[in-house]
Amino acid sequence: MSRSWFITGGTPGNFGMAFAEAALETGDSVAVTSRRPQELTEWAQQYGDRVLVVPMDVTDPAQVVGAVRAAEERFGGIDVLVNNAGRGWYGSIEAMDESSVRGMFELNFFGLLSVTRAVLPGMRARGTGWIVNVSSVAGLVAAPGFGYYSATKFAVEAVTETLRDEVAPQGISVLAVEPGAFRTNAYAGFADEPVSEAIPVYHDLLEQVRAQFIDMDGKQPGDPHRGARAVIAAMAQEPPPRRLVLGNGGFDAVVDTLEGALADIRKSEALSRSADFPA
Repeated sequence: MSRSWFITGGTPGNFGMAFAEAALETGDSVAVTSRRPQELTEWAQQYGDRVLVVPMDVTDPAQVVGAVRAAEERFGGIDVLVNNAGRGWYGSIEAMDESSVRGMFELNFFGLLSVTRAVLPGMRARGTGWIVNVSSVAGLVAAPGFGYYSATKFAVEAVTETLRDEVAPQGISVLAVEPGAFRTNAYAGFADEPVSEAIPVYHDLLEQVRAQFIDMDGKQPGDPHRGARAVIAAMAQEPPPRRLVLGNGGFDAVVDTLEGALADIRKSEALSRSADFPA
């Protein structure tokens, strides 16, 4: 049986569109949300009534409810939710503008929650569904200059872990996806926005971060379409994985980081165990 997908953050050249096209390849139907739906008009026409493009900003609760309702009415329900909308930006923990920090959390974390909570009632009513939360390697591996972006994705990881256990009895599956460096338009804006923080001591670090992303733009090793197909393959496994890291570099970075964290925790085992009341 074909499934209906609801994918947030549909912009030409990003992971959302790769997910949409991979789902369409399998014969499924897709609702794609976008803040600029006119950019997807020509693309959608080739698929006829199998595609619904819905204007939606994930940070606007009323738009979220309206978009979910439109997709449910069009397709009879939402079988797969892909929380793809998000943005990453660089800045120091001390000096990054607070409005930018809060804006990143509104988009990457609270927006994801808003969409998830709007879709879940329909999935619970049918006793089936998939929620795919697009996190990031940065949700498992933090890096200087990207602390706040990592914080939003670490939060997504935590919510995904808990949500998975909460909705499993209702027949709903949940997957966290952690892409590494993929050839999308995600790095395109770095060249246009120079370092602007007020504390100069961090400028050299941030200039290095910015330069790395500018240099990598268009050369990222990850193929979004292959990544999306890998996610669909993971969903078909029995049992499916709890998370899926995408890309060679991302996989190596995550494994090294988690193994290092475990080794560090074990080094202090005696101190950790000494904190309890005596038996």
